[in-house]
Amino acid sequence: QVQLVESGGGLVPTGGSLRLSCTASGLTFRRYNTAWFRQAPGKEREFVGRIMLPGTITYNADSVKGRFTISRDNAQNTVYLQMNNLKPEDTAVYYCAVGSNLVTYDYWGQGTQVTVSS
Repeated sequence: QVQLVESGGGLVPTGGSLRLSCTASGLTFRRYNTAWFRQAPGKEREFVGRIMLPGTITYNADSVKGRFTISRDNAQNTVYLQMNNLKPEDTAVYYCAVGSNLVTYDYWGQGTQVTVSS
């Protein structure tokens, strides 16, 4: 059974930092592309960033440019999202996802809440 478990969310003030983690089990992690998405209340899910095989990294430049960094550790079956200089508009539930192709994501985590106070 495939599981993705996110952690690291919480409440931080504007300008603060958080590091989210997503640990996978039940699959060969190193064979999957990994990504982060987020969804704020009343809004559609938004792409944040991804690491594609064999290592290409892409960000949603408009919203997280220069503030967020995505990385992965295949030995730990984990993908990370380092978030710095957080803003109230970053408040959302953050989800990790893994996919075996370039278009779709096969498995999703349950989400972790990030709240940035103004």
